[in-house]
Amino acid sequence: MEQNIPLIPSKVLLINKPYTWSSFHVVNKIKYAVKKQFYKENPDFKGKIKPKVGHAGTLDPLATGLLIVCIGKETKNIEKYQAEDKEYTGTFFLGATTPCYDLEKEIDAHYPIDHITPEMIEEARKKFEGFNHQIPPIFSAIKVDGRRAYKIARSGKEAELKAREIYISEFKITRIALPEVDFSISCSKGTYIRSLARDFGEALHSGAHLTKLCRTRIGEFKLSDAIEIDDLEKTLSQ
Repeated sequence: MEQNIPLIPSKVLLINKPYTWSSFHVVNKIKYAVKKQFYKENPDFKGKIKPKVGHAGTLDPLATGLLIVCIGKETKNIEKYQAEDKEYTGTFFLGATTPCYDLEKEIDAHYPIDHITPEMIEEARKKFEGFNHQIPPIFSAIKVDGRRAYKIARSGKEAELKAREIYISEFKITRIALPEVDFSISCSKGTYIRSLARDFGEALHSGAHLTKLCRTRIGEFKLSDAIEIDDLEKTLSQ
C-alpha cells in the first residue's frame, strides 16, 4: 500500500535578493533547498515532490532588497502581497540615458546638467507625487500582443506600451551630488522606478537612468526582517 506523502510546510520567506540575481533564480534556489530539506526529513519519499514556490513581485537583476517568496499553500496569497504598496531607495544618474533605463545596457545618449539646481530637482520631485500616468520600460515583462516586451525589444523591434496609472505617496530626495541624486520613494503596485528615472531626467530637461535600487518594504513586510540567501537552509530547517 502506497504511503501518503507528507505535506511540505507552507511558509512566507522574506529574502534579501542579491545583486545580479533574477527573482526567478531566487525561486529556483528555494525550490532546491525545500526539496533537499524535505528529503532529509523524509528519505523514503525521495524524488516524489514538486514544491509550489513563487515570488510576490519581481525585482530586476540589478536591484537588491526585499523579495517575498511563498511556499506551499501560501502561494495562494501571492496576488494579495503583490497588491501591497512598495518602498524603495536608490540613485538616479543625471545627464545620460540607457535603452533599459538602468545599467543593464550601455549609455546611448548624453545630456547637459550644468543648468540643474537643487531648486529644480525639488520642483521636479513634487510633480511625481500623487496620481500620475507612467509608460513602463520596453525592457520589462509586460505582455504586448501576447509577447513579453523585453523579448520584442531584444529582437530589435519596437512595441507600443500603454501608460498606466500609478500612485506615489512619498518621494524624497536624500542626497544631491550631481550627476547623482539619491532618493527614497513609497509607491503603488505597478510603479517602475526605471521609468521614473527616465521621466525625472526629462522633467529636468536632461536625461537620467537608474544606477542603484533597493526595495526596503512591501506592505508591512520590511527588508530588516529578511534573510540572506546563504541562511536559507538554516531557516527552512527551523
